[in-house]
Amino acid sequence: MAPSCRKAWRWLAWALAGAAAAAPPAPPAQAPAPALLSASGDKPITVDAASSEVDYRTNTVEFTQVVITQGDLRVQADHAHATGLNFANSRWTFDGHVRIDAEQRGDLTSDQAVVEFHDNHMARAIITGKPAEFEQKRADAQQPAHGHADQIVYDVGDGTVRLTDDAWLSDGQNEISGPLITYNIRTQRVQAATAPGTSQRVHITITPHGLTPGAKSEAAPKPQPQPQP
Repeated sequence: MAPSCRKAWRWLAWALAGAAAAAPPAPPAQAPAPALLSASGDKPITVDAASSEVDYRTNTVEFTQVVITQGDLRVQADHAHATGLNFANSRWTFDGHVRIDAEQRGDLTSDQAVVEFHDNHMARAIITGKPAEFEQKRADAQQPAHGHADQIVYDVGDGTVRLTDDAWLSDGQNEISGPLITYNIRTQRVQAATAPGTSQRVHITITPHGLTPGAKSEAAPKPQPQPQP
């Protein structure tokens, strides 16, 4: 069996095993807010914004052209809303040109995102859009892994992205779609599943090596009739 065929079948087996189981505008320059450092000595969280508004009566804060950074993780959007400048246990809502730079050269983009902070850590991001999109530039591959869905949940602790509702994922050559796809950013493994008791199916498209995904191969020429003696 040719190497390209073996590679395609490995990808198919990997996917079947899982089934069984608009760039944003750069914010204006602004002096950074004081870094918030957890008691355990973890990486600080910094907030940069073009403007901010605090309502002490409701304990809410609004930002425009905001960028929040913690280590390699980064969230930016046109607007952000939160209840207090507190990362111990809070939920932040981001709107407009949302971009989240994740670990391992992954990034997520959407119209809206809700980011949860626990114990001064960025714990989870829920992004929604039409569609919400994910991409990872893999060091060992020319093509990035990329996908889209109506909702993507990024679990920072597990290093996974979970795509639901019209989920689709590709490694640049092959594609998988279904109601639920989970991709591990660290191990680059994918799992696809359907809800029990439904007629939904996981769909996999294997593109032969050398062909562009979605392209149709040329049909073999029809044999010409031979002249009669």
